[in-house]
Amino acid sequence: MSETSPRLSMPLMQQGQAQKHLTHNEALELLDVLVQLTVEAFDAEDPPPDPAEGEVWALGAAPSAAWAGQGGQLAAWANGGWFFILPKAGWRAAKGDEVRIWTGDAWAHPRLADLPGLGINVAPDAENRLSVSSGAVLFSHEGGDHRVKVNKAAAGDTASLLFQAGFSGRAELGLAGSDDFALKVSADGADWTTAIGVSAATGIADLQAGATIGGKKALHLGNLLGTVTQSGGAPTGAVIERGANANGEYVRFADGTQICTRVIAVDVATASTQTFAFPAAFVGTRQVAVTYGQRTGNPNIALRSSNLRALGQGASGWAVVLDVPGTSTNPGSIEETLVASAIGRWF
Repeated sequence: MSETSPRLSMPLMQQGQAQKHLTHNEALELLDVLVQLTVEAFDAEDPPPDPAEGEVWALGAAPSAAWAGQGGQLAAWANGGWFFILPKAGWRAAKGDEVRIWTGDAWAHPRLADLPGLGINVAPDAENRLSVSSGAVLFSHEGGDHRVKVNKAAAGDTASLLFQAGFSGRAELGLAGSDDFALKVSADGADWTTAIGVSAATGIADLQAGATIGGKKALHLGNLLGTVTQSGGAPTGAVIERGANANGEYVRFADGTQICTRVIAVDVATASTQTFAFPAAFVGTRQVAVTYGQRTGNPNIALRSSNLRALGQGASGWAVVLDVPGTSTNPGSIEETLVASAIGRWF
């Protein structure tokens, strides 16, 4: 029959043994130390000057004085003296809320590996296997760099940080469905808009929804040219708008300036007032000019500058006034090609 138990090495009473109570009490002392094992300190090296009955220390590798030569053992104070217990791999000991496990060489903190789930102040679930309910979460360095990594399996998968309100998505930052970096936002958690995209291949950033600077719309090659608009006198559209129709060409600027041009063929055989529409409407006062162009028909007709005047015709067109035509033995129908321009405002 063995003299000690196989796990805790407690002494066993033998058949015909005298003073069996001594063996029994020694076994109880061991149980008193090892059941719900708590220690005063881990890796202790120096014995305390005034230990209390039942106190236990987990010794370091090279303890001193009364503990000398007992490295790695448990030192317990009982009945006015020290006795030592050699721990076995897997034993657990606690100091307050700190728990360590004897590895066979040292008292180490338990490793949390291959857990089905872990919750801190909240229960985990099948999707959120690691769940934390806290006012803040800190990831800190240990003396050097520190990186937080989010890894995905393939290019078409997602590796991102999702920001929610009431568990409904409002913003997402990361690699969402591709290897291009993106910042997406949503007002309802269902419809998403990509605000910023950065190409993984080129590093070029794309403000896909546009941008504002100080609350004002930023200008770029995509909106420099287009339809100019305004609200209360403040520009709200593109900077420059260019257009053309049957009445000529026009250019509008965001500040309200407008320029209209038109090539006009007028009959100079007789004095007359001939009107022509603007390609775009003006408001208020405008400056109108008409210049000579290429004459067709009878070249003997003399058209002097004093014969030609250009007058504004409301907001919609030119009035070209011919005062006194030239003379000719055979005037017929004579056309003069003129270039007309007007400058004013569209608002």
